[in-house]
Amino acid sequence: MACGASFAQKLNKLTGKIVDEKTVPVSFAVVRVLHYPDTTVVKSVSTNIEGEFAIDQLKSGEYVLSISIVGFKSKKTNRFSLNEDMKLPAITIESLSKQLKEVSVQGKKPFIEHQIDKMVLNVENSIIATGGTALEILEKAPGVQLDRQNDQILLNNKSGVMVMIDGKNNFLSSADLTVYLNGLSSSQIATIEIITNPSAKYDAAGNAGIINIKLKKNKAFGTNGNVSSTYRNAIRANLPTNIYGSELNFNLNHRVEKWNFFTNANASKNNNFSNLFLERSTNANGLQSMFNQNFQKIYTGSRLAAKLGADYYAAEKTTIGIMFDGSTSTRKLDNFSQTFINEIKDGVAGNNSLIQYSDANTPNKNYSANFNIRHDFKKEGASLNFDADYSGFDYSGLENFNTNFYDDKGAVYNNTVIKNNSKTAIDIYAAKIDFTWPISKTAKIETGLKSAYVKTNNDFLSLALVNNEWQNVVGQSNNFIYKENVNAAYANLSKDWGKWQVQAGLRAEYTQSTGTSVTNNTSVKQDYLSLFPTVFINQKISESSNLRYTYGRRIDRPNYQQLNPFNFYMDPYTIAQGNPYLKPQFTNNFEVSYNYKSGLFFSLSYAKTKDLILDSKTAQNDSTRIVTVGQGNIGSGEYYSAGLSVPVTIAKWWNLQNNFRVSYNKFNDDNLEGAPFALSKVFYNFNTVNSIVLGDNWAFETNFWLNSPKVRGLERTTIYQYALNIGVQKSFLNKALKLKLNVDDIFQTNYWKGTLDYQNVNLRVQNNYISRRVSFNISYSFGNQNLKSNPDRKTAADDIKGRAGG
Repeated sequence: MACGASFAQKLNKLTGKIVDEKTVPVSFAVVRVLHYPDTTVVKSVSTNIEGEFAIDQLKSGEYVLSISIVGFKSKKTNRFSLNEDMKLPAITIESLSKQLKEVSVQGKKPFIEHQIDKMVLNVENSIIATGGTALEILEKAPGVQLDRQNDQILLNNKSGVMVMIDGKNNFLSSADLTVYLNGLSSSQIATIEIITNPSAKYDAAGNAGIINIKLKKNKAFGTNGNVSSTYRNAIRANLPTNIYGSELNFNLNHRVEKWNFFTNANASKNNNFSNLFLERSTNANGLQSMFNQNFQKIYTGSRLAAKLGADYYAAEKTTIGIMFDGSTSTRKLDNFSQTFINEIKDGVAGNNSLIQYSDANTPNKNYSANFNIRHDFKKEGASLNFDADYSGFDYSGLENFNTNFYDDKGAVYNNTVIKNNSKTAIDIYAAKIDFTWPISKTAKIETGLKSAYVKTNNDFLSLALVNNEWQNVVGQSNNFIYKENVNAAYANLSKDWGKWQVQAGLRAEYTQSTGTSVTNNTSVKQDYLSLFPTVFINQKISESSNLRYTYGRRIDRPNYQQLNPFNFYMDPYTIAQGNPYLKPQFTNNFEVSYNYKSGLFFSLSYAKTKDLILDSKTAQNDSTRIVTVGQGNIGSGEYYSAGLSVPVTIAKWWNLQNNFRVSYNKFNDDNLEGAPFALSKVFYNFNTVNSIVLGDNWAFETNFWLNSPKVRGLERTTIYQYALNIGVQKSFLNKALKLKLNVDDIFQTNYWKGTLDYQNVNLRVQNNYISRRVSFNISYSFGNQNLKSNPDRKTAADDIKGRAGG
């Protein structure tokens, strides 16, 4: 009997290999052992790099294998008996490349996709995103607004968005970040993730949430790639002749055995134009003045960018990766401005004016390196990940201002000449380690450590031409050095109770920063520990619907340019000024969302920000008639919002994705510049994408978005902003060759108009920028495009490379 019992408990090992029709190993295929005849799943594994699998601890009996992987037809083997260790002959699975010819485009992912924890813009295959820049694509996303007056990106009307590139934060100023995103082509972008309430695993920076731009990276076996070219031109009356853009983009991936190599190169030229109108008035010492200003700005720029990386699969569960990327760009600004000043004193009217010619040349370089090791333990779902990163940004600029002052007869009575030289160097060092361990089949813990150090050196020299000699402008020249070290630790615990899934997390960040004006020999230091709890609860109502409840605390730290205490000359009557005493702002975010069949999506959210960073230091000296623009902290901002996403399938070849959001914002301060302040407003936005697939490989897309008038701090938007964009695509050569034609803002309705009224400041502003463009793109994909890619790895500057601009 003892022998019989021993024999009954004998366990066996099953091994084999999965190959395609050409006997090439198929990696990462899912192999399931099914008990025969009831086909219950006994065990499940994935093939390794060589396409091999091994499954042990199997009882003697009869089984069937099920093999599946994206890009191949699923397969079940014939029944077999297992009574001892067995090695199966190679199992061949059929590629779907033939079947893909028959699959219509309606199976592709929509441009806007709502997932349970984020919204995803699928840029790579979108027609309406073709030929644009990252900034222009974001403008087409629901809830995202571009504040072109202040060079900011807003999410649900909240500033403080953390912008990441491939999971890495940047420490650019908001203006520099805008320039960078304006130079980043859609041809380099795979997807854009918008996360309004990130978990504790992410850096706590970004009170409005995170926008993560994921660049293209392929890990399919063999050699494959894509080459594309785009030409775009503005359509508007009375434009300069050189407002056009062009680019050439190249992606290449080569994967063989244990190595994966990937590279990307991009060359682009992007020119732009804007026309800004401003009105304001002053009244002091019996002199009433009305200012009417007109700024015409022409931007010309070019950019070269490249990325190179490799992944080495050292063992079945260990991957080592390195990646380098860099870019160099030049940007030139030519600005012509006119200021007309109408005056009344003692009942006598008069007028004078000034004309300013200015130009700026701003070459810059960005570069980064990443080293990554990932190890998956034998225990399913357990992993250890380490990243080390360096990122550098070098910016320089030369600005020239030549201003003539005219009397009421049109005669020049004064002339000023000023030039500014600036150099900015940013160095970012970051390292992190993340550990995931399943406690049981329904629970796991995630924990990690991260340290990031940033040094920014901004050397700004302002010179004025006086009696044919250049003299230092005291109060404007400054060398400002900002250092910041953030050390963080986090833990997430998640548990699945079937209908309820809960994740609770806590992140601790210890921040030390010093802002030093070398010129003034003064420093401002900050040293604080902050805790950031997060809670995510998912309630499964039925097989097709669920409710999600989330809470998270976030922070926004001021960037170096906001903290730099010196004046920045814009024109003789306008000065921008930094504030070294800016405090970080903290936000508590709450959201409840409902999802039905991964399509219908409804959400309610509330957020409150304390010490909100806004342009609250904007002040006007009526005696000198100079406006000083600066940022400060105000008491609080509250944000109420309800959002609805409704996908509609009219036919198999016609799909709509509709997004609507209504919000109420309220801003308060008991003592803002010596007086109480309160401003609030209800506003809404709408976004819809219309996708039509026609016969003979034709496809058509339209996008329409609308934002109603709104308020943000002291600023009011007084008009509806909206745009209609259309695109058409024709595919050839089994869809390897694609031609796309796209027109943005057909009716030229996208511009900004607003006011800023507080105490003695009353500004009226209108900004007309280039929004109507036509672009033509041709792209060709080669090599194997159908095999499944491995997931992109994260990096250590994961959440660091956006705040220096935010």
